[in-house]
Amino acid sequence: MDIFDVLTMIGGLCLFLFGMNIMGQALERRAGSSLRSLLGKMTSKKFVGLLTGMAVTAVIQSSSATTVMVVGFVNSGLMTLKQAINVIMGANVGTTITSWILSLSGIDSGNVFVKLLKPTSFTPILALVGVVYYVFMKNDKKKDTGLILLGFATLMFGMDTMSDAVSGLADIPAFQQLFIMFQNPLLGLLAGALLTAIIQSSSASVGILQALAVTGQVTFGAAVPIIMGQNIGTCVTAMLSSVGANKNAKRAALVHLSFNIIGSLLLLAVYCIIKAIFKPLILDESASMIGIAVFHSIFNVLCTIILLPMSGLLEKLVCKLVPDSEVSDTVEKLDERLLTTPPLAIKRCHDYTIEMANCAVNTLKSGLTSLTGYTPELAQTIRDGEDATDLYEDSLGTYLVKLSGTRQLSNNDSETVTKLLKMIGDFERISDHGVNLLMSVEEIREKGIILTDGAQEELKVLFAAVDEILDLSLEAFVKNDASIAEKVEPLAQLIDKLKEKLRTRHILRMRQGNCSIEAGFVWSDMLTTLERAAGHCSNIAGCIIDSANHNLNLHESLRDTRTNSADFEKMYLEYKHKYALAKLPQ
Repeated sequence: MDIFDVLTMIGGLCLFLFGMNIMGQALERRAGSSLRSLLGKMTSKKFVGLLTGMAVTAVIQSSSATTVMVVGFVNSGLMTLKQAINVIMGANVGTTITSWILSLSGIDSGNVFVKLLKPTSFTPILALVGVVYYVFMKNDKKKDTGLILLGFATLMFGMDTMSDAVSGLADIPAFQQLFIMFQNPLLGLLAGALLTAIIQSSSASVGILQALAVTGQVTFGAAVPIIMGQNIGTCVTAMLSSVGANKNAKRAALVHLSFNIIGSLLLLAVYCIIKAIFKPLILDESASMIGIAVFHSIFNVLCTIILLPMSGLLEKLVCKLVPDSEVSDTVEKLDERLLTTPPLAIKRCHDYTIEMANCAVNTLKSGLTSLTGYTPELAQTIRDGEDATDLYEDSLGTYLVKLSGTRQLSNNDSETVTKLLKMIGDFERISDHGVNLLMSVEEIREKGIILTDGAQEELKVLFAAVDEILDLSLEAFVKNDASIAEKVEPLAQLIDKLKEKLRTRHILRMRQGNCSIEAGFVWSDMLTTLERAAGHCSNIAGCIIDSANHNLNLHESLRDTRTNSADFEKMYLEYKHKYALAKLPQ
């Protein structure tokens, strides 16, 4: 083996790792919507969680990626620790499919049909189809399909290049001695763990071992401990992903590490006993690609069978290792780990925006309550709600901008991101108006301003209308229901008219000497606050209608709702009757 073989081996390794990375990312994007539905079906049942982990990992070809996603889900509150344990165990089984795919390179037969199974026979065709899909197709999903095919062709080409380049190592005595040394179970375990920790992929690590197996110098006695160590090394990715996460996310990463360490050490002990007592001859034989795939599968399945019934004990163990503190953590709601899976990141953003919407609506409703039920505690609740809504907006805005910059977004996902970016500003302003209303109430109390019975009754009517429009806009957003959203604009128009009527009535009261000028200023502030809050509800409803029509022109949608909707006038008249002022005293 000369310097050119070394360079060829390095080139093959780079192609192999690059192809695996590209294929994994494209598979993850292509399966994004399916991942969301899988997550939605997940339960605490062990078998269901196990199958979910197997399925997701088999699709995206990486147990590390699955585990990192799981850590992110736990950190974001999308998954419980108990669910995560079962999924992580399933991921360890699902990752074995990669070694079986790679073992196809080792097929050797003169039969035409058997030769067709060799990747070198069909990957050129896959590469051609992949190029056509990636270069000439406009659809994002088809482009991702092209990248999957290109990534697979690249990693298989890299695998063959590595195998050809390292074939000369069979004649180097030092290489043979290296793998004789790895027959020491502990050294083999450490070597496998170190290699996998460096490249952060057990699938890639097994692939490299399979490529080296073509030299004939890798015995089963050396391969077995290395494979065991690879399962420990792959935990590095999940452990790194848990840095800065909450306690449950750290526990999920620690479950992955504990599961693999316990399983590896347990089976390593069994292996050493078998080796010492029975001395099976197969351990001295040269390992084949398919033999490595078989043992890799047996090892991971055995680990899962042994430890799955003890998942509850694993949960208790990691809870002991990462105990709850007396002071509760501030949970990082939006986890950047989810950015690699946009559909799940968008789902979390939507759920987070619902939290923000409830906080904003409750803040303004508390402001409405403060006029007749003011207490210092209620005032603090309103201000705390406004502060919380500001934090929601900052977190969501930053996260959504990052999400909008990812290239994996589908058109529908991009529309959702745009809709949420528009809405969070309106929700934040609604909470601001809750504080504005509180300030008006506090001014009334501090200055001893008296509102007449007629003025208070009028405010009750307006407050009731604002309360309803808040409920309608919130319900329309939570349910993403355009039919509910269409009920908002007629009420918003009525609230605008009510504001003008109430302002006029108050001027008449001042002329009659029933109200002071100071009361007039506060009255005007409150009317403006409520009218603007209703305007933000109108904006939210407009965004929902836009989203249903795949149209981002908000003002055009609202104008069409007012002018072209047959139900608009009917609903407006119903609201007008419901919130009539005619019978109220002046």
